[in-house]
Amino acid sequence: MRVLTGIQPSGALHLGNYFGAIKQMLDLQENSDLFIFIANYHALTSLKDAKALSDNTLDAAINFLSLGIDPAKTTFWVQSDVKEVLELYWILSGYTPMGLLERAHSYKDKVAKGIAANHSLFSYPVLMAADILLYDSQIVPVGKDQIQHVEITRDIALKFNNDLGDILTLPEFKVDDNVATVPGLDGAKMSKSYGNTIDIFCDEKELKKTTGKIVTDSTPMEEPKDFEKCNVFALAKLFLDAKEVKELEARYAKGGEGYGHFKAYLKDLIWNHFKQSREKREYYLANTNEVREILDNGAKKARKIAQEKMVLIRELVGIYR
Repeated sequence: MRVLTGIQPSGALHLGNYFGAIKQMLDLQENSDLFIFIANYHALTSLKDAKALSDNTLDAAINFLSLGIDPAKTTFWVQSDVKEVLELYWILSGYTPMGLLERAHSYKDKVAKGIAANHSLFSYPVLMAADILLYDSQIVPVGKDQIQHVEITRDIALKFNNDLGDILTLPEFKVDDNVATVPGLDGAKMSKSYGNTIDIFCDEKELKKTTGKIVTDSTPMEEPKDFEKCNVFALAKLFLDAKEVKELEARYAKGGEGYGHFKAYLKDLIWNHFKQSREKREYYLANTNEVREILDNGAKKARKIAQEKMVLIRELVGIYR
């Protein structure tokens, strides 16, 4: 079963990224043919700083490798290293009705938030369709806000197949309903746009400072506390097994500990959980040539599949060589 997902080179990773997507990728690479690409072409729709995009692309590769993406199990590359995706993007544009793109929620939402309307933003779903269809992807894990893009991909592929034959694999979206919604410092969903994140790779002093900012109520230290309404508890339980969760619940119910104690406990959980990842990140930061080699090898594997697919597609549409 081939599973494909793209990751944005958007800078520092936070706990919401890890529990909302990365942890699922780590599970998928153990039992599927997983393809992961760093979506630097897509990032051009919002990031116009060349150095920042270049730096973020390499940093994204380092971060994901550090967190456990294994190039021996997963095909991992940078989107722009397989140019065939742009050729397919253009060909698919001819099979994409304008109305289909005009109904895209993502485009409307981004423009409403003040992002300048342009062609790349408008045609983003077509490039996403090319990403998916070029590699005969069968499953595309997405959040609920991205379901429509996979549906658009299917619509484009159906139109292409109806005209030229069953050449494109119709993908299915996969939404994991068990994925936890990770609360931020203020209790709202953790998001960079809300400024309420806990970065995975910050130093220990910064982590202590950040966890100390988590919003709690004013229950006195000696009194029992309601763990079900506590942002600190909601974050801590992400790192715990069932027995450990019960033990933490008992500490809340007993009283005698202030929220400062629980914040310190959470800080230690986070720091210890990512210890190995921090060590791997230090290694990759000191050996960026090895990271580039991993990406090159992933691109080579992805490009072979893409080139074979494009030979068939070029012949069907009449591109002579």
